[in-house]
Amino acid sequence: MTAPQQYYATTGTPPLSAPYYGAPLPEAVKRFWKKYVVFSGRASRSEYWWWMLVACVVGIVLEILALAVGGAGATVSSTGATVPGPGFTAIGILILLWGLATIIPTIALASRRLHDANFSALFILLGLIPFLGGIALLVLTVMPSNPMGQRFDPPNNSGQYQYQ
Repeated sequence: MTAPQQYYATTGTPPLSAPYYGAPLPEAVKRFWKKYVVFSGRASRSEYWWWMLVACVVGIVLEILALAVGGAGATVSSTGATVPGPGFTAIGILILLWGLATIIPTIALASRRLHDANFSALFILLGLIPFLGGIALLVLTVMPSNPMGQRFDPPNNSGQYQYQ
């Protein structure tokens, strides 16, 4: 499904209320933060997967940093357990803050992605099922856009959906 051209006429990008098909990485990240707790509407595959890439890269970098900083000054206790260095706590707090800052908007983005594929956002609860639920959620977020997903768009002032 291609995005309607009327959205691109004035700004070159669709409004925040519309999915951005073929979104480049910087625009996808910008839209993620602008739609921090917006659970309605839709998000394209590119918006969703670019953000997932950024979140994974940041998470990996923070984990490597925690291991590197925690290894410096690490000691071994009398029981033989390794005690990380003092820098590990600081990076651990940073990892916790990153997780807290991104968990709700990531769930909101996933719900918008499911809407674009014409699924209810309640399918996010599949992620609570160990192993198989994550696979099912992965399959649903990879699904192509479905024009019927417009039913999740916010209605305009006339009561009609904006993108019909």
